[in-house]
Amino acid sequence: MRLTGWMTGAALATLLTAGAAGAQTRKPPYFASIAASEARMRTGPGRNFPVNWVYVRADLPIRVIDIYRDWRKVESSDGTQGWMQVGLLSDRRTAIVENGIAELREQPRPSARVAWRAAPGVVARIRNCARGWCLIDVQGRGGYVEQTRLWGVAPDEDVG
Repeated sequence: MRLTGWMTGAALATLLTAGAAGAQTRKPPYFASIAASEARMRTGPGRNFPVNWVYVRADLPIRVIDIYRDWRKVESSDGTQGWMQVGLLSDRRTAIVENGIAELREQPRPSARVAWRAAPGVVARIRNCARGWCLIDVQGRGGYVEQTRLWGVAPDEDVG
């Protein structure tokens, strides 16, 4: 009975790891976000490598630039690079507002009424992006922002 319980636990752990790895199998580079409320970035792809940065906020966008087994080499918005386990990452698309205050508009066009403003460094969830505009959500407040004002989405990328 004890052996069966151990085997069930091992099988479950394998399935969970495989599911997390399966969610991040695209060819780099691509954007993702940090899923964990605390995530360690390491100097190499393994727990034996030193931690060079600890992120303490979920939803921060990152760019995956390389893959080694269940490790992803990532880059943050400030250019910091290191390795994270795939289970710490999510396919949820988020972005950071850059280059001054961003105006979130009611429609995806420059002449649309401004619904909200977001300061540089604000992290938003991306609902979709098309034709140079992204519909984002900042803690329940949404609006369209020019794609060039965000780090976490490529300039010509459609997200949906």
